[in-house]
Amino acid sequence: MSLVTLKDVLQPALKEGYAVGGLVCLGWEDMRAYVAAAEAINSPVILQAGPGCREHTPLPVLGKMFRHLAENASVPVVAHLDHGYTFEDCKIALDSGFTSLMFDGSRKPLNQNIDETAKIADMAHAAGISCEGEIGFVGYADGEASAGTDPEEAAKFAKDTGVDAMAISVGNVHLQQDKEGGLDLDRIKAIDAVTEVPLVIHGGSGVPVEQRTLLAKTSSICKFNIGTELRMAFGSALRDAVNKDDERFDRVSILKETHDPVMQAAKTVLQAFRG
Repeated sequence: MSLVTLKDVLQPALKEGYAVGGLVCLGWEDMRAYVAAAEAINSPVILQAGPGCREHTPLPVLGKMFRHLAENASVPVVAHLDHGYTFEDCKIALDSGFTSLMFDGSRKPLNQNIDETAKIADMAHAAGISCEGEIGFVGYADGEASAGTDPEEAAKFAKDTGVDAMAISVGNVHLQQDKEGGLDLDRIKAIDAVTEVPLVIHGGSGVPVEQRTLLAKTSSICKFNIGTELRMAFGSALRDAVNKDDERFDRVSILKETHDPVMQAAKTVLQAFRG
């Protein structure tokens, strides 16, 4: 069985200077391809169920899917709740067999975010699993703007919550398709200087690949969440499969053709985190 917690994969990454991919799942086809990619390069992988995924498939079902893949994998696999917004979200994920809970209180005042995240962290640790929190709101492309993480607030958040990983806002944006921006290296160094917890970048698809590799090696950033570029790979492969034959109607045969392209895209993503 290769089902592990977030702490199990991030602490070695922090010590040895690499990062692990938090790959955003939307269904069976992509999560299976992500595990195959991780096995192909002998890398751990974090399977993530975010709000969009949970709208489509209930958490208890996702937990069984993640655990099935992990239990049959040759590499460490984390079953991770991404952007749990309520205690109830996190409790359902815990009861559904997830090994990591990410509570997002980043829109809330600092003290409220700390108090609520600490409560989730305590629940997770009592059950022997991990917790990720977020300090400094990470915005969305064509949507809400980011609020950069203040290093002093990050230090207080890390200390007072006891989280195993901390997501920060340093120029990253959710759902960004281009890689032209790059992250605020000075802000990352300032946060690094006052914290010891593994750091997480949400919206990793918008970060240039070279910068991902650099930060994995030289900073406490141990986890990059990657969703958009893998969804684009899946969508392109699905479009090709559908358009290849107008008379095809069997969705299983169509969806099978997404596997190899998505696996290759995920391999490329995961390899960059190890340099």
